[in-house]
Amino acid sequence: MTTSSTNIQPWLHVIGVGESGLKSLGTEALDVLNQADIIIGGERHHKLTKGFTAKRIKWPSPFSTMVGKIGEFRPKNVAILVTGDPLWYSAGALLAKEWPSEEIKFYPQLSAFQLACSMMGWSIPDVDKITVHGRPVEQIIPWFRPYNKLVVLTADSKCPSKIVNLLKEKGYGASKLTVLGELGGPNESMIEGLANLWKLTEENHTIPEFHTLCIECIPMDEEDILPSPPGLPDEAFVSDGNFTKKEIRSLTVSALNPGKNKILWDLGCGCGSVGIEWLLLSFNGRAYGVEKNQKRCGMAQSNAMKFGVPRFSITCGLSSDLISTFPDPDAAFIGGGLEPDLVRRVVERLKPYGCLVVNSVTLESEAVLVDLQKEFGGKLTRIAISRSRTLGKLTTWDQLLPVTQWMVQK
Repeated sequence: MTTSSTNIQPWLHVIGVGESGLKSLGTEALDVLNQADIIIGGERHHKLTKGFTAKRIKWPSPFSTMVGKIGEFRPKNVAILVTGDPLWYSAGALLAKEWPSEEIKFYPQLSAFQLACSMMGWSIPDVDKITVHGRPVEQIIPWFRPYNKLVVLTADSKCPSKIVNLLKEKGYGASKLTVLGELGGPNESMIEGLANLWKLTEENHTIPEFHTLCIECIPMDEEDILPSPPGLPDEAFVSDGNFTKKEIRSLTVSALNPGKNKILWDLGCGCGSVGIEWLLLSFNGRAYGVEKNQKRCGMAQSNAMKFGVPRFSITCGLSSDLISTFPDPDAAFIGGGLEPDLVRRVVERLKPYGCLVVNSVTLESEAVLVDLQKEFGGKLTRIAISRSRTLGKLTTWDQLLPVTQWMVQK
């Protein structure tokens, strides 16, 4: 067996800094700062690390605008200061995608998640760790589950109040909240309160601008809590009645194979029910929806925010005009506007092992699916669903429109 090595030395150093400033750094990180030509960090980081001779550059907002400029400093020694673990919801993750591993070195600090769990006495694997910093606060909604524990990186002192409003709106007014300030520093603080009484908590305490929020999700009445996807109740969606119903939706979302970091096209998305459930099952996924009906497009946008999936980008227009602007999908669903040429374009754009699912409820569109199945292969499935209903003193069946589903994998 042979091994290879390079003489490339890291020139880009990403250093996690704790609340105690220089005291939190090891010898190696301190040596890097002493030898650095340029130090990049926020105002808070520069205050914590005074005394170095390097040129100081303040982070821009958003930080992503700095990434392209960093390359201009090469091969000078550049130190970037971040809070906590650089690779856990921090700038390090973005930088790691831009530079080869041999040119960049990370110096981790205890993360806010670890420090918060330690203070709360919570086991880290049993807690959901999320961030709403620089993101729509609504994306926390999918994590509201009965008795779930959350540790949340927030944006500012107003963030807990916004989250409290969402908790109450979704039936979790009994939830317990704990604001942890200056974690790991000499002035650690803890503010506790209930969602339903949070206004009183804010009247008696000053919420620190920089903090970590811990939440124990406690429902007021478990009967009012929506079930986990797939198969959300039809009545949970704002709609005009024309959308993929619960049972068909569950089978469709399953066929679309949701997963982490995946991309979905939802063409003819209606009120957005399929795309929304797919996103709820696809951590860090993105969906691009197209709907030609302006009213339904608005419904889809409202539903996306209601269910906490702001990563669902919905555009009013024709799929044939818009898909050229979307990134290649891992999965695509055509729920309306079926055209053979559109299908061919979608199949061509699918990533390797990606899948296309098309649902049909008319004989005409079913005939199109039969021809497409001959052209591309895949599987045709006929789905018939009946729901019970009362008929006087008796019970009978109500049949939903039968659906022909075609699924093909690239």
